[in-house]
Amino acid sequence: MTATNLYETDFIAWTERQAALLRTPVTERCSLALDWENLAEEIESLGQSYRRALANHVRKAIKYLLKLQAAPASESRTAWIAGLDRERSEIEASLEDEPGLRPRLPEIIAKETRRAVRHVVHEFALQGDEAAVAHAKMHRRFTEENVVSDWFPPGA
Repeated sequence: MTATNLYETDFIAWTERQAALLRTPVTERCSLALDWENLAEEIESLGQSYRRALANHVRKAIKYLLKLQAAPASESRTAWIAGLDRERSEIEASLEDEPGLRPRLPEIIAKETRRAVRHVVHEFALQGDEAAVAHAKMHRRFTEENVVSDWFPPGA
């Protein structure tokens, strides 16, 4: 696949490939007076920004799932479902725009689950809802299907 095709079909893979090429020894590149290392870092950061944006939406979706699971009778349930729907739409759009992110999704979900649990536990603790805190602390794993499909926690 040519660099142009890769750029058009998988921007994340293109940024990683370009950064790697820019880091090859100068004897293997042309000798233009370019700031090769900083160019490589900037191109690489483009791909990282897409991953961070996806991770942010995944974390928010997981927070809503945790809240629905830990406090299904809450009066905030409708808002949580609406928020989850928004985040799932953003995740879907990110994966459509950058298909190179899909293989990274399980790792992103695992990392963001830990962060989401911490946030939700803190939020419920501030509200004084000890039962929800205990329930949220017990949950440690969501699958890709849980996060991106129309799945809801039992009882939600």
